[in-house]
Amino acid sequence: MRIALGTDHAGYELKEKLKRLLVELGHEPVDFGTHSAEACDYPAYVRPAAEAVAGGECERGIVLGGSGNGEAICANRVRGVRCALCWSVAVAELARRHNDANVISLGARLTGEAEAEAIVKAWLATPFDSGRHEKRIRMLDEG
Repeated sequence: MRIALGTDHAGYELKEKLKRLLVELGHEPVDFGTHSAEACDYPAYVRPAAEAVAGGECERGIVLGGSGNGEAICANRVRGVRCALCWSVAVAELARRHNDANVISLGARLTGEAEAEAIVKAWLATPFDSGRHEKRIRMLDEG
């Protein structure tokens, strides 16, 4: 699976670690930046990653920042993106099962490396439950 990655300086180090994890899991990370820990503005990197998911260039996306909040907001402004701010495995699983989240946002300053890796693994492995949740996804897409 092709997975878009986008972050600001706060998430740079974790993004690099997650890129390696994705390759180990057999996925193809597509890195939209940033490419250093030098201060930068997250929309410049998060929006292109989200657009790649919305446009079908990538099947899913992971965006990162200090808290992950701004990155989730930015990604969700792209039509067709359903980005969930995830801070635990349980949240990541529910984001897939109930919301068909095609992008997740992680707070690199609030989530340790091991927890972030567990979140990503769970999110990638969890299917969308469909059924009653499909109506809600359609409602989101129509709004």
